[in-house]
Amino acid sequence: MRTKISFLFILFAFLAVTANAQSGGKATAQASAEDNTWVPDKAIPVADFYEGGQEAMYKAIYKELQYPMLAKRNRVQGDCIISFTVNPDGSTTNFKVLRNAGAGTGEEALRVAKLLKFKAPGFGVDASIPIVFKL
Repeated sequence: MRTKISFLFILFAFLAVTANAQSGGKATAQASAEDNTWVPDKAIPVADFYEGGQEAMYKAIYKELQYPMLAKRNRVQGDCIISFTVNPDGSTTNFKVLRNAGAGTGEEALRVAKLLKFKAPGFGVDASIPIVFKL
C-alpha cells in the first residue's frame, strides 16, 4: 500500500513538472531579434492604415521612444495603452492614456503615438495601441 501511494505521488509530481515545462515556454509577444522591438501577436486593425503595416509602425514607435528617466531609475516596466481616433483624412485626434505603467511612461507613450502618421482610411477609426516599456 505504501509503495502504491509513493508511486502515485511520484507520477503526479512528474506530470505536473512536464505540464509546467510545456506551457512555460510560450511567449505572449514577440521581440524582433535585430532591434529588440516588441510587436504584439495579434494584429492591430489600425496598423493596416500605417505605411508598411504593423511591424513598420512598431519600428517607428520604438525608434522614437525614450525611456523616462524616473521610470528607468525606479525600474518601472509594463505596458501603456493609448487610445485615439484616425479621421477620414488620416489625421489623428482624441488621444487618451487608457493604461499607464507609471513614472512618466504614459506621457512618453502618448507623445510617441501623436507622432504616428496614417494613410487616409476614408472613414473614422477608433483605435488603441499597446506600447511596452521593458528595461
